[in-house]
Amino acid sequence: MRHDGRKTKQMRDVKLKRGVNPFAEGSCLIEMGATKVQVSATVDPKVPPWMKGSDKGWVTAEYGMLPRANRERSKRGRKSGRDYEIQRLIGRSLRAVVDLKLMPGIQIILDCDVLLADGGTRCASITAAYVALHEALKQCVKNGDIKRMPFKDSVAAISAGIVDGKAVLDLDYVEDSGADVDANFVITGKGRLVEIQMTGEEATFSEDDLNELLGLGRFGARKLTAMQKDMTREKKK
Repeated sequence: MRHDGRKTKQMRDVKLKRGVNPFAEGSCLIEMGATKVQVSATVDPKVPPWMKGSDKGWVTAEYGMLPRANRERSKRGRKSGRDYEIQRLIGRSLRAVVDLKLMPGIQIILDCDVLLADGGTRCASITAAYVALHEALKQCVKNGDIKRMPFKDSVAAISAGIVDGKAVLDLDYVEDSGADVDANFVITGKGRLVEIQMTGEEATFSEDDLNELLGLGRFGARKLTAMQKDMTREKKK
C-alpha cells in the first residue's frame, strides 16, 4: 500500500474535459489527482520561418506553471531550463503521431499551462495536448484548411518509478521526490514507444527494473488512450 492508499498499478483519479477554452481552436483540461493542466491549441496560418517553402505543417508546444502552481511561488513569465526541456518533449511526442505533410502551411501551437503541480505534469500535458490537437485539427478539416485528419496514431504519457524498493505507477510529488528510480513513458495508442526518460536518483537500475516499469507504463497508457478515444469520438446524434 502506498502513502495515499493506492495499489501498485493504481493511477490517481484522472479526468479529461475538452472545450474548456472557448476562444481556442482546441482545448483540454486534465486532472490527475491534484495535478491540473490546461492545454489550449492555436491554429496559426503560417509555419515557422525556417519551414517556408516546404510542403509540411508544424506542431509545437509551450509549457509553463502559474506562479503558485507549486509549493513555492515562481516568478511569472520566467522559464527555466526544465520548462524548455518539457515543452520540447511535448512537441516531439505530438509530431510523432502526425503526418505533417497532410497539414501544409499550418502550424498548431499547444500552450500547456500547469494550474496545480503534484507530480507528472509533463505526462499530463502530453495526454491533454493530444485531445486539444485533435480538436484543433478537426476544426481545420471543417474549415477546409486541410483535407483530412493527419493522425497516424494517438499518444499518451505516464510516469512510473521505484519507491521504497517497489515499482509503482503514476507518481505524485511525494513519491517522485523520494523515488530511487523515476521514469516517464510516452506511448502511442498502438503501443509504439515515442520516448522513455528514466533516471536513477542516487541509485542504479537493472534491465529487469526497466522492463517492470515499462510494463506499468504500458498498462497506464492503455487506460489513458481509452479515455482519449472516448473524449475525441464523435457523439451520435
